[in-house]
Amino acid sequence: MEIEFDVKITPNILYDYMLQHTYSRLPGLMGTLVGALMLVLFASNRQPLVLIIALVILLYLPWTLFLKSRQQAQATPAFKKPLHYKLTEEGIEVSQDETTEKMAWENMVRAVSTPKSIVVYTTAVNACIFPKKDLGEGKYKVIEIISTHMPPKKVKIRG
Repeated sequence: MEIEFDVKITPNILYDYMLQHTYSRLPGLMGTLVGALMLVLFASNRQPLVLIIALVILLYLPWTLFLKSRQQAQATPAFKKPLHYKLTEEGIEVSQDETTEKMAWENMVRAVSTPKSIVVYTTAVNACIFPKKDLGEGKYKVIEIISTHMPPKKVKIRG
């Protein structure tokens, strides 16, 4: 079983990935928790400074990720053109122009879904991003292939 498709990494797709990546880790969760606690503190004491601090904590990270996704999409040559993916029994093959890279399923770290993409981590910080809009109906076959070739504990994909 295999499937081939092309994807285009846009700033919005990159932002969606960055949000998921950041807020699924302890620092992102802790920042949100501290910001939420500051809002609770503001609700009890009505100090404007507490509200300002809470809003800065809660809005700083998403805003910087938004800016970073725009910058990275513009600065990364690989994102200028579509990437061609081929999911096979052996792993994931990505190509663009004359360059091809193959990654074996056993080396994949985890697979997750975001509201806009299916993400397969090739390392703790690097990933193949498959925008759902580019997959169309092939999304279900992609999920099936990933789920077949990766251990269930590494796959957290919701259609």
